[in-house]
Amino acid sequence: MLTRHRDPIVAVATAPGRGAVGIVRLSAGQLAPLAQTLCGRSLVPRQATYGPFLDRTGTPIDHGLAIYFPAPHSFTGEDVLELQAHGGPVVLQLLVARCIEAGAELDPVHGRAILPGLRVADPGEFSQRAFLNNKIDLPQAEAIADLIDASTEAAARSASRSLSGAFSTEVHALRDRLIQLRMLVEATLDFPEEEIDFLRQADAQGQLAALQQATQAVRQKAQQGSLLREGIKVVIAGQPNAGKSSLLNALAGAELAIVTPIAGTTRDKIEQTIQIEGVPVHVVDTAGLRDSHDEIEQIGVRRAWQEIVDADAILFMHDLTRCDDAGYVTQDAALAEQLPPEVPRIEVWSKADLHKADVPDHGLVLSTKTGQGMQNLRQQLLALAGWQPATEGVYMARERHLQALDRVQLHLNGAESHLLGKATSIELLAEELRLGQNALSEITGEFTSDDLLGVIFSRFCIGK
Repeated sequence: MLTRHRDPIVAVATAPGRGAVGIVRLSAGQLAPLAQTLCGRSLVPRQATYGPFLDRTGTPIDHGLAIYFPAPHSFTGEDVLELQAHGGPVVLQLLVARCIEAGAELDPVHGRAILPGLRVADPGEFSQRAFLNNKIDLPQAEAIADLIDASTEAAARSASRSLSGAFSTEVHALRDRLIQLRMLVEATLDFPEEEIDFLRQADAQGQLAALQQATQAVRQKAQQGSLLREGIKVVIAGQPNAGKSSLLNALAGAELAIVTPIAGTTRDKIEQTIQIEGVPVHVVDTAGLRDSHDEIEQIGVRRAWQEIVDADAILFMHDLTRCDDAGYVTQDAALAEQLPPEVPRIEVWSKADLHKADVPDHGLVLSTKTGQGMQNLRQQLLALAGWQPATEGVYMARERHLQALDRVQLHLNGAESHLLGKATSIELLAEELRLGQNALSEITGEFTSDDLLGVIFSRFCIGK
């Protein structure tokens, strides 16, 4: 993808399907001649011009607005042309085809193709060019996709903060402090004959400790942003008729799953994404866990166990109305032993409205009919995920950002051990700080492999 980043490109920039307006976007080194050919006139930069979009014979394909953004004052840093037409798929494809055709036509003034090599853009290629031309950094580019994909208002606002540069600003601030510390260490290495202890005079230990705290604070906010982006996967598990489907319906506020007194009603998983305080929660209702001779139910149970293994949290359902049934209790205990110990779980005792006797002193007691315990359950799910409702200014972050910040913290801890050791190793201290800076630079894209860039931008929409 990076090897073709100088090609002129064109794509439909609006969502597939019919709409009132559709946009065809182009980006290239020089687009003024093509704009003249397509619109039959020269365009005033950054001013919407209404008129026809012409085919080879001069017949209008459609009428709409054309906006020309000369480089470098454009999204990609190159010349950008946007054609805003009626949003029919056929019309937009005709415009794309006409752009490519016009690019191959001869310029009557210069006697060469107007825009040779014009092609349909790859997914994310417009955003990639903005990154390569230093219009945005990598977290801002990723925030574009996150803003489009946001499933909650909180996620959209966090993505917008990242797009405005909030996350990048904090990362750059960490990098600048780390560079300052590296300068002190390098000075000690470069001038060993001096009797001045650069590190002590400049309070290198205090600077390093403050940098560790600042990195941890950024990491915590990034973790919150990652939750807003990814959400958590919660699997509802338990024996048949334990109230799993009723709980899914109660959480979703809709009758998504069929609920009957017949054991084995749910044969396959049912998924629904809800939001709790802006955090996406992907809830999966599963088939009741039991031995069965029904082949279809057996498949459902196998799928249930797979969902359980992949979960971020498990809601293990117990039926209060059967807590005096020795066989039911024994089976519950056997299933509990099979649940993966590394996956957090909440013990949920359902049907509290039907059970008037004493309830267990552990777990959460609720009733999907009366709503008892539902708010408590939502709060416990957020707590399991690590969500902090009072967090201000959360910005969107991804797993790769968290991993990079973890490596920064690891290298800073290594630097601390070399600084405070019995025999301070200045060379190893300097190396740990250098590796920490590289990890920070991976976040912004200043020190990132082309392979990673290809993966990131290939997941964007075409035309974005």
